[in-house]
Amino acid sequence: MSDFGKVAVLMGGSSAEREISLISGRAVLQALRQQGVDAHALDPSVTPIWDLQREAYARVFVMLHGRFGEDGTVQGALELMGLPYTGSGVMASALAMDKWRTKLVWQAAGIPTPKYRMLTPQSDLTRVVEELGLPLIVKPAREGSSIGVSKVNTANEMGPAFDLAYRLDPLVMAEEFVSGQELTAAVLGERVLPLVRIEAPEGKYDYENKYFTDVVRYHCPAGVRAGLATEIHGAVLRAFQVLGCRGWGRADLILKPDGSFSLLEMNTLPGMTNHSLVPMAARAAGLSFEDLVMRILEGAQLG
Repeated sequence: MSDFGKVAVLMGGSSAEREISLISGRAVLQALRQQGVDAHALDPSVTPIWDLQREAYARVFVMLHGRFGEDGTVQGALELMGLPYTGSGVMASALAMDKWRTKLVWQAAGIPTPKYRMLTPQSDLTRVVEELGLPLIVKPAREGSSIGVSKVNTANEMGPAFDLAYRLDPLVMAEEFVSGQELTAAVLGERVLPLVRIEAPEGKYDYENKYFTDVVRYHCPAGVRAGLATEIHGAVLRAFQVLGCRGWGRADLILKPDGSFSLLEMNTLPGMTNHSLVPMAARAAGLSFEDLVMRILEGAQLG
């Protein structure tokens, strides 16, 4: 384990997902220490990130969710310091954090993704409803963990949904609601792990139910027939690679009743809490949480 040198686990930060980042980071820190790694916590909102260089860290395990951690900013700073880090690089992190530009890349590459419209304060919301139909989803384009996301069931709900998302991000997206089974596919290196099927009460897989309740049921294996699962794995790996992602990540998607599917987004720094989906998929693939964390750390690189 001494081959890794002194390892920093970046956690916390200043995004809307700070609380989840701290939970994820502490779990990763504990797992690394249990494996004999000389690992230490660092919260960039408390300690200047440049202390990584001053304190002679050799590698960085990035566990910052949301903006200023998952969007390429921290990755750029680590590149400047010459410190190998886990997960995707600057470009892929920035792209995947931006759901609009992710869709543009996926559409160009032929990756199936729901129809959408970008919204501004001047948008004709009535026309958007006519184009996308109801229900639809309104969300900030650069937030995670379902923060600021609204399911709009009537035209009258569009204004409040836009206002909620706009308070968090001036880039707001209205997206076609795709009905079906909610699945998630974790990627580790060049491998897609077993699919996880999410069964949330009334389909409400929101921030609270994701992290702080036990009402959501998870199924892994997901019960998807083998041929279709292989097709989904191929599409997810292509979606991961076309964004330039590396190391690890997680795609969220909807499997429709007719057997087709749509990818919703790519997470380059998924959660690592006791409710999180990547550790769940890893267990189904025969990897313990400690194994998973070590695999991710081994993949740390620059550039």
